[in-house]
Amino acid sequence: MTTLSRRALNRATLERQLLLRRAKMSAYDAVEHLAGLQAQAPFPPYYALWARLQGFKPSELAELLESRRVVRIALMRGTVHLVTAADALAWRPVVQGLYDRDLKQNTLHAQALTGLDHDAVAKVARELLVASPLSSTALGAELARRWPDVATASLTHLARGRLPLVQVPPRAIWGKAGQTTYACLDQWVGAPLSAPSPAGLIARYLRAFGPASVADVQAWAGITRLGEVAAEMDLRRYRDPDGRELIDLPELTLPDEDVPAPPRLLGPFDQTILSYADRTRVISDEHRKRVITQNGLVKGTLLAGGYVRGRWELRKDRKAAVVELTPFEKLPKRDLEALESAAARLLSWAEPGAETHEVRVLA
Repeated sequence: MTTLSRRALNRATLERQLLLRRAKMSAYDAVEHLAGLQAQAPFPPYYALWARLQGFKPSELAELLESRRVVRIALMRGTVHLVTAADALAWRPVVQGLYDRDLKQNTLHAQALTGLDHDAVAKVARELLVASPLSSTALGAELARRWPDVATASLTHLARGRLPLVQVPPRAIWGKAGQTTYACLDQWVGAPLSAPSPAGLIARYLRAFGPASVADVQAWAGITRLGEVAAEMDLRRYRDPDGRELIDLPELTLPDEDVPAPPRLLGPFDQTILSYADRTRVISDEHRKRVITQNGLVKGTLLAGGYVRGRWELRKDRKAAVVELTPFEKLPKRDLEALESAAARLLSWAEPGAETHEVRVLA
């Protein structure tokens, strides 16, 4: 069984995440290829596609949301992702067990929901949402009319756990503001949910993130017992430097580990650093602590030599837009210059209306 070096794993990850070179593909094809995009906040998916695609315009992704070809929905790990409508229909049934467990164990809501007829609440919530999309507050208030002794937040949490709820526009439309408003996925996109296929989910993960361990797949999906499924699949198998077994789709190849990795600015919540149990293929444990805050926020990051070497932040007011680059270590001059140039392009793309643009490198 072939052992892959960490550098080989790094380059494989960057290639499959479209980070070795900007891809010539549509926004829709990229969302599908990447197995969705992290979307805890409204706009990180736009930055993710900017980093990966040639000539990406925010209007491309906004149009996909408005036409319902892509949706924002809580999926893997219980977090909001932006995925194609087809993938949402296929994957929500696979990860439903994660939401069922949460309803029994959630520290904020489980006690309030004990003894409640979950099916009955879900049925009423669905009827309400079929009539019209509702905000979280409005949905909770309507459910409280039927169950006045239960906290409205807990009732809404139950609805989100039992039903595949999408967050509808104008939420997450570039340049617009909108509160979180829910609709039922199947009604919103006009198609039924698929039968659960854990093997299909594993295959899509590997196409976007492999080669990887079963533990990596489970960390991304937020569900367990995938080793049993992978054992029955036709997969190529490797070892990592620590001797752990890695799996991959047999038809996929790996880039040469010496292929250059150009400097990149990855947006906040980028899935490249969030989708593995062992994240050292792209970020050291030390640097991870400086990128992911205690309350779960994930900063934009600097890639140099294929690895996270710093972070970046966009600051703006009515007139000025500034990108601050904070390297965690001394970078080669050409890498730093490339990152400064990328930051200038990012400003022109993200804040074209600002009177002034500035890139600052912080010590």
